[in-house]
Amino acid sequence: MTERAQGSELLATSKIDTSVPHSARIWNYWLGGKDNYPVDREAGDRYREKAPGIVDMARASRVFLTRAVRYVAAEEGVRQFLDIGTGLPTMDNTHEVAQRVAPDAKIVYVDNDPLVLVHAEALLTNTTPEGVTTYVEADLHDPDTIIAKAGKTLDFTEPVALMLMGILGHIQDWDEAKAITRRLLDALPSGSFFLHYDSTYVVQGEALQEAQQEYDDTGAVPYVLRHPAQLAELYEGLELVEPGQVSCLRWRPESTALGEPEDVDVYGAVARKP
Repeated sequence: MTERAQGSELLATSKIDTSVPHSARIWNYWLGGKDNYPVDREAGDRYREKAPGIVDMARASRVFLTRAVRYVAAEEGVRQFLDIGTGLPTMDNTHEVAQRVAPDAKIVYVDNDPLVLVHAEALLTNTTPEGVTTYVEADLHDPDTIIAKAGKTLDFTEPVALMLMGILGHIQDWDEAKAITRRLLDALPSGSFFLHYDSTYVVQGEALQEAQQEYDDTGAVPYVLRHPAQLAELYEGLELVEPGQVSCLRWRPESTALGEPEDVDVYGAVARKP
């Protein structure tokens, strides 16, 4: 590691608050990762006690990401990915899935979490010689900055897969969440794709809502659970890829030999910009 990289890592590490739980670190814990702290594991365990299905939700979201990225790369020929709200690296990260299908794929990760920044260098070294994987430090609330920085790597005259995976729940105001999504999509050309999921409350109901409220009360950044009907507003003006917006395990399952996938409280879709 270079002295500059070491300095960046020390600066980022100094900004990490381990006194309150953090959603990305808890998600990492539920997925079996090691990039979390005692406060995250305690909050994760309390959440799981109230809403045991949360672990299935975390795993279903990763399955959906893998299927959706593979679909747009293999079947739609997309070679550019803008993954906003990267989170902590686990297995089957966006660039790994995309570049297995298309070694020349370009991926721009976007996050403003200092812990993600610490891991960015290791994450970015695992890329194909033909492809590009880079990281942009920016805030979802500032889509213009994201577009400007991502435009240094991505060609916005060619199709891009915009990925907002489990991140819009952190935008408390729904109108703002929709406006941010629309601004990002407006920057992309026809033939681009929108890959999205967010957590809902239709399966576990009050148990999940109570668990989420208890988590929000810890002082962590809150997350708004929304109904799929509300999330569907994000796809207005876009062409939904079959089977449309569904509980994530139901999005193009690889096999139904053992029966239909169960519903989980994570709903997602892939949509094309006409």
